[in-house]
Amino acid sequence: MVTPQLEEILTAVLKKTAELYDVDARTEVSVVLVDDRYIKALNRDYRGRDYATDVLSFALNEGDEPEIIDGSPENLLGDIIISLETAARQAHDYGHSLEREIAFLTVHGMLHLLGYDHEVEEERREMRQEEEFVLGKLGITRDP
Repeated sequence: MVTPQLEEILTAVLKKTAELYDVDARTEVSVVLVDDRYIKALNRDYRGRDYATDVLSFALNEGDEPEIIDGSPENLLGDIIISLETAARQAHDYGHSLEREIAFLTVHGMLHLLGYDHEVEEERREMRQEEEFVLGKLGITRDP
């Protein structure tokens, strides 16, 4: 299910988000593509929610200064975990491609790592606006 095209989209989304939000070029983010069973276990263990979700983000620094390793700062921003099974279902339900859904979930995960949240309606609207802003810069729009 993971194609070279999907990998290219993931990389482009990460790079564009980092560029637009002035993230240092030496910053590292890991993206892990998993199944529903795996993400359900993470969601249960770390968030107390016993169901599969589409994306989880785990920030590593939470505002800390980057660690200095061998004279250069290493900024490990965090991990983005995406369920390919949930993404495929959502892409079908929303009537767009899996690539578009993965791009959206990647931006969503990156924004969480950068401190955005959506616990209240105002935050949700702001985050959605930022998601569409990044995707628009990449020419990734909602499929008709």
